[in-house]
Amino acid sequence: MSIDEPWPQEGRERMIQPAPVGIVGTGQPNTEMELLAKLDADHVMMMGDNPALPRFPERPTLMDFFRLRFQGITERHLLVSAVRALDDGQDEKVVVACLLHDISNGCLIRSDHGYWSAQMVAPYVSEEIAWAVKYHQPLRYFADEANGYSYPESYHAFFGPDYVPPEYIRRDAEEARNHRWYMTSRLVTIYDTYFFDDGPTPDPEILTDIIGRHFKQPEQGLGFDGSPTAHMWRTMIWPNNFL
Repeated sequence: MSIDEPWPQEGRERMIQPAPVGIVGTGQPNTEMELLAKLDADHVMMMGDNPALPRFPERPTLMDFFRLRFQGITERHLLVSAVRALDDGQDEKVVVACLLHDISNGCLIRSDHGYWSAQMVAPYVSEEIAWAVKYHQPLRYFADEANGYSYPESYHAFFGPDYVPPEYIRRDAEEARNHRWYMTSRLVTIYDTYFFDDGPTPDPEILTDIIGRHFKQPEQGLGFDGSPTAHMWRTMIWPNNFL
């Protein structure tokens, strides 16, 4: 995967079949049979580095994913959330939880993103940080005025004013309210409400030392360390792989 290696499948058309989760229910046609029918010496299914995407270094770091894969709105949102928590003097564990809370949205999956994000980062952060990331998912649907959290106005536009979260979200939110780490996750929801600001994207270098203290960067690089979630990071490196 070195940036100096030749591009895989060079000289042939690399065909991309979108992942089922990305098209089911959307009304978009499933082109898989059409693409398979085109396979020949000049047409192959995409595997490995996609020349349309920036190439990763041999040992990817957390910030490489921010820089090379995350869509702009996700990158900015996470950095803004983390820097605001930092500027307000919050504990470093809260800052890191804010930085990671929506990480699966960057280039993996949106549905149940808090649960996915927590699972992705669990091998590399403290149990409390991973817990806070997971439980921001249900807690964000429920106001806690005493601690400064109101139901986001944007959610009325996103989901409709009559939206009611499903039972598992209500159950997990109640579980979180009674947990010793409740405020760590609640603070994530508090710094998770600034979605449409127009200011500049913070410089991620501001967070370098904090990340170094709280995110255990594997020597082999994210995706190649054999952790239970390495495959998730590899999926973001090669999001268009056919298999």
